[in-house]
Amino acid sequence: MKTKQPNQEILDNLFITIGKNVQRLRQEKGISQLELTHRMGFKSVSLVSQAEVYYNNQHFSIKHLYMIASILECDLRDFFEGVEVEGVEWV
Repeated sequence: MKTKQPNQEILDNLFITIGKNVQRLRQEKGISQLELTHRMGFKSVSLVSQAEVYYNNQHFSIKHLYMIASILECDLRDFFEGVEVEGVEWV
């Protein structure tokens, strides 16, 4: 049986949607990128700023999303709002 792997466009859209949701939730809580960065234990804001807009293929890992959910006091599912799963089969 042939498997259909997600193409790069599908993955790009996934990371863009997650980044936008992180940004929206962070802003709703009134937390700056710098404050979120520091509360995550990082010194440079580049991870958060680049991942929110999916710049240079930078995206959040599951670990990052877990940390952010804890800081923003939200559910991990909130980051996936608007994500549509297409008929992709995994091996």
